[in-house]
Amino acid sequence: MRYNGSVGNKWVAQRTEAARVQQDRLQARKNAEHEKAEAIIQQQWPIIRQRGPAPVKLEVQGYGGVGRARTNLTGWYLRKNKTVALGTDGKFYVLIAPLSTMDRIRGLKPQPTRPPLIIGEGGKDGETIDLKDALERVYNPGKFV
Repeated sequence: MRYNGSVGNKWVAQRTEAARVQQDRLQARKNAEHEKAEAIIQQQWPIIRQRGPAPVKLEVQGYGGVGRARTNLTGWYLRKNKTVALGTDGKFYVLIAPLSTMDRIRGLKPQPTRPPLIIGEGGKDGETIDLKDALERVYNPGKFV
């Protein structure tokens, strides 16, 4: 029996297109989640600025809890382990990274990232919290005791 290359090529093209469509759908879902999370931050940020505690200097934690590095940021930590925060600029920051000795000496300048609706989802430590609850906990900590 002879191999028909055109049938194989069609199958590869169909599978490639199906994978691309699936990737596009996944990206659209992620973008929708980020947009909802950004809207929650926009809604909660003025309340945090008005009713929350004074912002603190934020630090980046090394992977595995090894070391800390200064940053140029101030804001409010959103997780008890201080690995994510809301900056005074109203942006979301992930504050965990591999740290070199020079990072610990010089400090780091973290870049904002798009926020998730659920902080810690898929993480190893099992601590997850809804973004809205994490933000509310900043200015109303008694509600979550």
